[in-house]
This record gives sequence, structure tokens and C-alpha cells, in this order.
Amino acid sequence: METQEKISITTKTLASGNCQVKFFIEDEAKPQYGYLLVHEPKPIGEIIEEIKNRMERRKQTSLNLNPFFPIPPTSEDHNFYLFSA
Repeated sequence: METQEKISITTKTLASGNCQVKFFIEDEAKPQYGYLLVHEPKPIGEIIEEIKNRMERRKQTSLNLNPFFPIPPTSEDHNFYLFSA
């Protein structure tokens, strides 16, 4: 069963010209917040999709823990940070 989370965002333009997106995931079971660094201006819909995609990638990586089929090392994503609220 998939729960439908509500994602709200605020953006801030940095001195470098990049855009810092702070997002909140309003989920009763597991509220979270995080940051995403965007290198070019994007519509809000695309930013929310990017957040969902990165969260799904992180979830899939954490689920793939079979010791008989080790996953190749993935580089850390320094443009996406996720925290529990």
C-alpha cells in the first residue's frame, strides 16, 4: 500500500546562481525534510518530481541488501539531503 505524501517546498537563490530547495514531506507515519541543490531554474512540478525520483532511488538502494548479490558502490549525492523530522 502506497501512502500519498504532501511535499511543500521553498526556494532560495544562492550567490553561486544555483537554487537551494528546502522541502518538507508531510507524512503522519514518517515526516521528513531535506534540501536539493538545483543548478538551473526549473518549474515547481519538475522540482517535486526530482525529489520523488531521488527518494525512490535512495529507497531502492537501501532495499537491495542481499549479501549474495552485492550492489556496485554508488557515489554519494551531494546535491540531495534527507532528514527525519
